[in-house]
Amino acid sequence: MGHFFSSQFNELITKLNQLSKVPARESIIQLSVEAPALPLLSWLAAQTQFPKIYWHGRDRDEDVAAIGACKSFFFEDQVDDSVLAQIYQQQRNKTNQQDIRYYGGLAFDRTVESWPEFGRAHFVLPRIELRRTGNKLRILVNLNFENTDPQQEIQAALTAIEQINKPKPLSPPNKMTLMGRSDLPRYERWKELVEQVTQEKFNRTTPKVVLSRHTQIDVSDDIEPWTVLACWQGRNPNSFQFGFQFSPERAFISCSPERLYLRRQQELFTEALAGTTVRGLNPDEDNLLAQALLDDIKNSHENQLVRQHIVDVLTPLSQYLGADEQPKIFKLNHIQHLHRSIRAQLQPGVSDFELLRALHPTPAVGGLPREAALSFIRQREGYARGWYAGACGYFNRNESEFSVAIRSALIEPRRINLFAGAGIVAGSDPQAEWQELENKLATVLSILIDF
Repeated sequence: MGHFFSSQFNELITKLNQLSKVPARESIIQLSVEAPALPLLSWLAAQTQFPKIYWHGRDRDEDVAAIGACKSFFFEDQVDDSVLAQIYQQQRNKTNQQDIRYYGGLAFDRTVESWPEFGRAHFVLPRIELRRTGNKLRILVNLNFENTDPQQEIQAALTAIEQINKPKPLSPPNKMTLMGRSDLPRYERWKELVEQVTQEKFNRTTPKVVLSRHTQIDVSDDIEPWTVLACWQGRNPNSFQFGFQFSPERAFISCSPERLYLRRQQELFTEALAGTTVRGLNPDEDNLLAQALLDDIKNSHENQLVRQHIVDVLTPLSQYLGADEQPKIFKLNHIQHLHRSIRAQLQPGVSDFELLRALHPTPAVGGLPREAALSFIRQREGYARGWYAGACGYFNRNESEFSVAIRSALIEPRRINLFAGAGIVAGSDPQAEWQELENKLATVLSILIDF
C-alpha cells in the first residue's frame, strides 16, 4: 500500500476493527473517510482487484472509481423486469444509508444472448469506492452482513484494503499497428438492410429502425482500457464516461453523450438525442452546419419522433411533464447532434425499474415503434449488441443516473470491438449513413491507431 493515503486507510482499518466488536445493526454498512483528490483513472488502472468500475456523469464534477464487490447481481440468461424490480426493492430495504450505490448495466436487448461476464444485467455494490467531487475525495468501504459471517466479511474488507496498489501515472497511449479490421454487417449487407427499412410498405408501420455495426479491430498489442478512456474523456469532456471490467479479459468503456435519465427523488430529467451532422473546420462553418441540421427535415423529424415517444411512455408515470419545443445543438469533438431536454415530476412510488422499462431501449438506439424495430434488429442485424446501446449507471435511493452506452468499445486481448449506429428513416441513404458510422468512430480510432 505504501504511503498513499496511509492515514485514511489506517482510519478505515480502525473503524473496521471497531465494527468487529459490535454486531451490525443493518445488513449493509458503509464506512467513509475524506482524502485529498487524485486522478481516479490512474488509481483504477493500477489496481488488480476485480471488478473495476469507473463512472463520471455528464453534467457534473463528480467521478467514481470502484473495485471489488461485496454484493453482485448477475443475470446471464433472460430475466424478467418485474423480478429485477423486486430484487432491487428488497435490496433497498436492507439499509437506511443514503449513499449506497449499485453500479452496473443492462444489455441492449435482454431477450438474446449477451457477452460473457456482462450478461443480460449485472450490478455491483463495490467493496471500495473513491468518489471525487472537485478537489475532495471520499473513500468508502461497503460491507454486506446478509448471509455472511460478520468476522469474515470484515476480514474480506481488510484484505481488500491491504491489496490496494498505489497509483502510477497512466502510460501515454502508444499507437498500435492495425493488424486487421472487419465490419459486421459489411457494406453490401448494410445497403440491403437500409433499403428494407426505407421501403414504403415497411416504413409506414415502422418509421424508424436504428441499425448498427460492429467493427472488430485487431492490433499488435494489448490495450490498457483506462488509458483509452482517459484520452477519450479528454476529447469529449461533455459526455458521460464510464467503464466496467469484470475480469482481466474484457473491459467495456464508453464516452457517451446520451443520458437515459437522471432521477433526484421524484424529479426526472431525460432527453431526446437524435439527428447528427459533422463539426466544421472553423466557427463559421460549424455554425452553418449546425443551422443546416436544425433546418433539415429528416433530422428534425427524427428528433421529434423520439421526443414524442418519450413523452408517451412517461405520461402514465408522471404528475407533470415538460419538453423543449425546439431542439438545441449538442456539440461533440467530431460531430454535433440535435437535443431536446425533457423533465418530469414522477408519481409517488415510481421505481427505477419502471423508468428503465419505460425508457430503455430509447428510439435513439432501437427505433419506433419499439417492438417492431427491436424484432427487425434481432433478426437481421447479424451480431449480438451485448451492452452496446444498453443502459449503464447506478441505482441509489435518492438519486439514480443512467446513460445510454453508445460511442462505446469492448476491449479484449489484442482486440478492440467498436460499435456505432444510425437512425434509418424514410429517405435515408445507405452510403451517407455508413459514413455517419465512420464519423462516430473517428474520435476513438484516432486515439488507438495512426492512420
